[in-house]
Amino acid sequence: MLLRECVGAHLARRRRRPAKRPQVIIDREPPNRYILMVERYLPRRIGLVATLAILFGSLGLGIVKGGHVEEFTAALSDTRNALANTAGFRITTVGINGRKQLSQDEVLAIGGVNGRSSLLFLDADTVRAKLKANPWIADATILKLYPGRLQIDIVERTAFALWQQNGRLSVIASDGAVLEPYVSRRFLNLPLVVGKGADVRAHDFLALLDRYPQVRSVTKAAIFVGERRWNLRLKDGLDVRLPENDVGNALAALSRLDKDEKLFSRDIVAVDMRLPDRLIVQLSEDAGKARDELFKDKKSKKKAGDSA
Repeated sequence: MLLRECVGAHLARRRRRPAKRPQVIIDREPPNRYILMVERYLPRRIGLVATLAILFGSLGLGIVKGGHVEEFTAALSDTRNALANTAGFRITTVGINGRKQLSQDEVLAIGGVNGRSSLLFLDADTVRAKLKANPWIADATILKLYPGRLQIDIVERTAFALWQQNGRLSVIASDGAVLEPYVSRRFLNLPLVVGKGADVRAHDFLALLDRYPQVRSVTKAAIFVGERRWNLRLKDGLDVRLPENDVGNALAALSRLDKDEKLFSRDIVAVDMRLPDRLIVQLSEDAGKARDELFKDKKSKKKAGDSA
């Protein structure tokens, strides 16, 4: 009786169990041997790394093609500078030595230093290169004094002359470097040189002209002609045509003529010194007419004397 009840209970439990679902077997081709090698030897999660690399690559390509490289770079630079400033590397003191023509704000702007810059990430070589690229600055030295002091020492070029070419007037240094367009009256007293090539030849010629202060004091402009020789335009409008060679002797002779003969005070418009054995003087129109009238009077008086 007891055995029968046990068997009945066992059969009832079997009836209540859910029937097992048949297993589905997918029949697929064996993988390629190269795929097997990849699965065997590549580290785990390489797929995730590759996916991230593709995403970042796509992001970089979008930045480049969209023309946002500078904006992206600036944003990264500002972010790291902000972190460095928070950590105590903010530039709190700036010392600038050697400036005369440029203001402190101009020097900092040229060097790319602003209120967001941090001393930690400031590239001294880059700042120096930017400063030297400015025509006014011949040399620069950058010192980073941690945690927050920046020292900038510059050597400025000196305004040497005004150079005129094709109607444009520029301020130049002694080596011919163009410093800036002429817009300020503070350069009004600089000597004026004119013509192509005058910018790089002005230093030597003006140094020679300085040896003859009597000529230099009345000179308004030095004109470089044909990139070969110089003419002088004096303040009263007189033109002096100097020779291509032996310019020093010509200037010495010109100085003696004015001292002995008052040449610059005479009614003449040009003095031609290009020929080594003679001096040609061109009279003004009025002086020419007066000279012609004088010759006519002398000639008529001579004829009257002959007839008598």
